[in-house]
Amino acid sequence: MPGTYVLVVALDEPATIEVGALGDREFDAGTYAYVGSTFGPGGFSRVDRHRELAAGERDARHWHIDYLLGHPAASLAEAVTFPDADLECHLAGALPGEQVSGVGASDCDCDAHLLAAPDRGALLSAARAERDSRN
Repeated sequence: MPGTYVLVVALDEPATIEVGALGDREFDAGTYAYVGSTFGPGGFSRVDRHRELAAGERDARHWHIDYLLGHPAASLAEAVTFPDADLECHLAGALPGEQVSGVGASDCDCDAHLLAAPDRGALLSAARAERDSRN
């Protein structure tokens, strides 16, 4: 099934992570939100792939978020899905948090699709409210 998703990522300690061609990036400990879409083959199986990478069951990194998820101090806390909705850029601008410049938005005009969120609860509430408003 196609759609949009928000991955809520916990980073337990500060880290310097090489994010593909973007090079080394500094990440503070805390909560991050990554907004992605699944309009290609496989649909939401991409979310399962991200979960497997975060759990150490997969090594290949294809997207910017994979570099963060593959770090030992990172874990995938939750995923909120938006079936059949093309909201990637909207959510990247609407969810609470500070955009991590250049990360996750290489195929659009947005500055970023990764946000450093001030609070996990507020982030989840906002994502769920967006999802529920569309049902």
